[in-house]
Amino acid sequence: MPEDIGASERMLGQWQQSIEQKAERYQQMAARVQGMTISESSRDGSVKLTIGSNGILTNLEIAESARDKRMAEVSAEVMRTLQRAQARIPELLQQAMAETIGTQDETANVLFNEAKRNFPTPPHEEPTPPPAGREMRFGIEDDDSPARPAQRPGPPSAPPPSTPPPSRRPPRRSDEDDDFGGQSFLS
Repeated sequence: MPEDIGASERMLGQWQQSIEQKAERYQQMAARVQGMTISESSRDGSVKLTIGSNGILTNLEIAESARDKRMAEVSAEVMRTLQRAQARIPELLQQAMAETIGTQDETANVLFNEAKRNFPTPPHEEPTPPPAGREMRFGIEDDDSPARPAQRPGPPSAPPPSTPPPSRRPPRRSDEDDDFGGQSFLS
């Protein structure tokens, strides 16, 4: 009977040691992942940003060259660059897992799949120019290009009215009292 107790104690001790080692590896992985940052630049270099391992923006730089762009173009470039940076998170997470807890760990695979779901690869898209004729500009142009007339809101192809539409009511005669034929509107 003493052999069974000794074997049980050894088995329990090995199990506890295995759990402690696994916990230590998870802590190493967590520390490595938490310290990761990802930097990404736009294709033209006008936007540079850094995110943390959680995908949150920690730094954003917009170059002076972006001032020649419309704000819609700059904000779209920021978002494309942010998505490219976030799409790198699963790869870096997998690398950190491989170096600490291994890629065969079930929990590691759940974490990796969750990261892929939260930070998917952005679709490949070319920047599309905005539709013409829907932009309004005010102020003085700074460049040497000829001034463009201000666009009016509404459909770009609608011509301005040339004459006012005809009135539906015949003109009022001076001898008319009102539109009620000389009677009270209460009767």
